[in-house]
Amino acid sequence: MKKKEKKSGRAIPMRLNILFFCVFLLFSAMIIQLGKVQIVDGETYKNEVEKREKATVSLSVPRGKIFDREGNPVVDNKSLRTITYTKMKGVKSEDILKTARQLEEIIEMPQEDIDKLTETDKKDFWMQLNPKLAQNLISKKEIDKFREKDITGKDLDKKIEDLRRKRVTDKNLQELTAQDIKVLAIKSKMTAGYQMAPQIIKKDVSEKEYAKVSENLGNLSGVDASVDWERHYVNDGLFRSVLGNVSNADEGLPRERLDYYLVRDYSRNDRIGKSYIEQQYEDVLHGSKKEVRSVADKQGNTMRMETVSEGKSGKNLTLTIDMELQKKVEESIEKILKAYKGSESMLDRAFVVMMNPKNGQVLSMAGKKLIEKDGKTEVEDYALGTMTSSYELGSTVKGATVLTGFETKAITPGTYFYDAPMKFKGTKEKKSWKEFGNIDDLRALQVSSNVYMFNTALKIAGVDYVKNSSLNIKQEYFDKMRYYFRQFGLGVPTGIDLPNETAGQIGKKDNQPGFLLDYSIGQYDTYTPLQLVQYISTIANGGYRMKPQIVQEIREQTAQKDEIGKVMHAIEPVVLNRIDMKEEYINQVKEGFRRVFQEGDGTGVRAFQKAPYKPTGKTGTAQTVYGGESDIGRNEKGDRRECYNLTFAGYAPYDDPEVAFSVVVPWVINDKSGINSDIGKEVLDAYFDLKNKRLTGEAPKTYDSKEN
Repeated sequence: MKKKEKKSGRAIPMRLNILFFCVFLLFSAMIIQLGKVQIVDGETYKNEVEKREKATVSLSVPRGKIFDREGNPVVDNKSLRTITYTKMKGVKSEDILKTARQLEEIIEMPQEDIDKLTETDKKDFWMQLNPKLAQNLISKKEIDKFREKDITGKDLDKKIEDLRRKRVTDKNLQELTAQDIKVLAIKSKMTAGYQMAPQIIKKDVSEKEYAKVSENLGNLSGVDASVDWERHYVNDGLFRSVLGNVSNADEGLPRERLDYYLVRDYSRNDRIGKSYIEQQYEDVLHGSKKEVRSVADKQGNTMRMETVSEGKSGKNLTLTIDMELQKKVEESIEKILKAYKGSESMLDRAFVVMMNPKNGQVLSMAGKKLIEKDGKTEVEDYALGTMTSSYELGSTVKGATVLTGFETKAITPGTYFYDAPMKFKGTKEKKSWKEFGNIDDLRALQVSSNVYMFNTALKIAGVDYVKNSSLNIKQEYFDKMRYYFRQFGLGVPTGIDLPNETAGQIGKKDNQPGFLLDYSIGQYDTYTPLQLVQYISTIANGGYRMKPQIVQEIREQTAQKDEIGKVMHAIEPVVLNRIDMKEEYINQVKEGFRRVFQEGDGTGVRAFQKAPYKPTGKTGTAQTVYGGESDIGRNEKGDRRECYNLTFAGYAPYDDPEVAFSVVVPWVINDKSGINSDIGKEVLDAYFDLKNKRLTGEAPKTYDSKEN
């Protein structure tokens, strides 16, 4: 008995030792872990706490404004009272719902936002409001079946959620009250974006709503009452398609360019320029965002907001466009199109481009399109068509043909050809609109002789004309003529500072010999109205192809509404190339163009003979087929109907050009209608009347060139 007690007495201290040793190990482990937390991971945890307590949010700043060349506002920003919500990290869905309910009592959501709610939105909301009922929509047995199929984790959660949603009935949805739906509309806006990025709940709120939300910001976690902006296009539809558009916060960044913008510090829901000028100059107009820091307590409740960086509004742009001139040009096109439409079934569009030939600044860029809608004719802005659509331009390109002939030594200034119908084997006669007999290059331009150009093309190809003979013209001569035409900008991009420009189209790919003759009179390849004005400008300024420019200056943003700001960067004129042609050759063609508008039976005399500003240029008529989509342009067999493209291009004054212009009117039935010259006369009159008005304060009476 005593031995047992003695043995037991020895065992107790041993157990205590083991216990103390275990306790020692546990405390050691705790000390080591505490040291790791404080020393090794301390900075990390500190940063995490600071992130939670001081979360930085980026706020949008006003976009840069756009002015015309005279300093008149074209695109402005309209200030809007706005309610926003920023979802902070760690915010729970029940917290968002609580805030949405509070907001519903203060603001009235637009009906369009309520109408956007989908059935899925409503089912998900019903499940959030009725969690126990939603839980019972799927059994444990069904969940186990998913698991048996090795569906786990997020995939399992999605399967369960989808099945529950599917089992929410219409009867369940009828339980949602009108108030619930309004709360859902607010909640959907709150959860639409990303963490730490402000979401617009409602913009253009009333003063009463704005004041009430402002008063209750302390109780509305994540909500802010601020002043946002919306793009305002001052002149309604004027020049509208070229100005482009800006996305809204709901659209966010375009998926195809997401990485491009994210690496440039954009947020996913930022508004960006998504077309034309707004897109092309996004980097200038966007500005740098305001940074504010949300200071929260240890429980994550927002205590106050601190400004980290004020940000900077986007820079302003000054366009080369004269919006007063643009308005007059658009009005002229619209008026004349409507006047001719009654007798021209296929006529539905017309274009005008006006440019300073010395520096490439585009003064006006206009296009109008007639749309039949509900039995009425409506007019649509189609200024983009000046650079995105191309047409055969006809005789306006004959100046390029003559200059190509000079430069290739096929002809020289003063070369004569006899203008009479030409006949080649297996083809119809090729002729001018009238037989002119023996004529030189100046007379050929003045009266627009086709036969003179045909002979020039044959000489370039090294072929002599023999009546009823076959033509044998090699591909290299198509290439040679295109080489020279492209120096004027015909068949290549003009280089304008806008996206999506087309270079036109090359004619039929087989390049049969006779097509070179068609090419020489502008009835083979197609060109844009913008290419046409670049070509005529190149001749006007003595052979320099200027890059067309829409923007002339980048300016500082100012606090004053109507101030244009100081110039930060002036965009200099760009010479793309000097044509490979002698000055004397260019001057010869310029003289031919002068005769077209100012002498005798020149094809442009009807419009401009009495013009005081001494214009010069070339008319054009191209035989073509209807290229639109309307059935009216097809015959009973479905074939496209034959028609004409009427064109007009020139510059003024002749001796010191300050404005060049192009007019293109496709798909006209009556080639003698004169619609092209009517438009050309009105827009050139408008330019010089406006110039005189600004110099003297009074515009002269418009002359009537049709007398006699």
